[in-house]
Amino acid sequence: MDLLQALLLGIIQGLTEFLPISSSAHLVLVPWLLGWRFDPKAKFVFDVLVQNGTLVAVITYFWKDLLYLLRAVLTALWQQQPFATPDARLGWFVALATVPAVVLGFLFKDFFESVFASPPAVAALLLLTAALLAFSERYGQRLRDLTTLTWLDALIIGLMQALAILPGVSRSGATMAGGLARGLDRPAAARFSFLMSVPVMLGAGLVALNDLLAIPNFSDYVLPVSTGFIAAAVVGYLSIGWLLAFLRRRSFYGFAVYCAAASAACLMFGLLAG
Repeated sequence: MDLLQALLLGIIQGLTEFLPISSSAHLVLVPWLLGWRFDPKAKFVFDVLVQNGTLVAVITYFWKDLLYLLRAVLTALWQQQPFATPDARLGWFVALATVPAVVLGFLFKDFFESVFASPPAVAALLLLTAALLAFSERYGQRLRDLTTLTWLDALIIGLMQALAILPGVSRSGATMAGGLARGLDRPAAARFSFLMSVPVMLGAGLVALNDLLAIPNFSDYVLPVSTGFIAAAVVGYLSIGWLLAFLRRRSFYGFAVYCAAASAACLMFGLLAG
């Protein structure tokens, strides 16, 4: 992987991690469409580590929220009333929502990695993202904010995040769709999606870092990974602000149409390419 490829993939990661169009799908499909060939193991590690660029973006954007939630949780624990305040409860709900993805990701790591090796399967899974977005937009009531969140809401949204371990199923799209399906309004669903991404992305990045160190001549990957990481962090920060402003006025239907069209185009390309 050269620096230009790493830069482009980093920009793609930053753009698509928080927009509900599946960063994992784009990181698989763009090299496939352009005819780029990478060592599969190294490419998988690159993709996950570059996601940590967007982790930096979300922490930078929401650092005040994250610090406030952590302080609320610790204060409530000190007072021996862990669920006493809405902010403390929200902190615990973020933790609860990460459990399904951690458990399933650990148990089925090899299977999920194998799906990355099949671009047509990834393209087909984009249709699932499109369906989730369209269904939640059509049937979600969008009446609730985060102060009304319950443990069941958090668990269901967490299960949606676990589903998004599959490449092609957008993590942000699945979790925001889960939030809308539970009656959250769009800004609340997006904010919870961003907050709950932090522990999962951090854990995935640490696992991938261990995998990177196990690759022979791993130092050869340091510069491309660093380039992609920085690009993803900068572009990801900008995309968060854009999406939050967009969702105050607009729906998810446009993203659903994009996912369906991208899926159909890639599947057609696969058929024509033989």
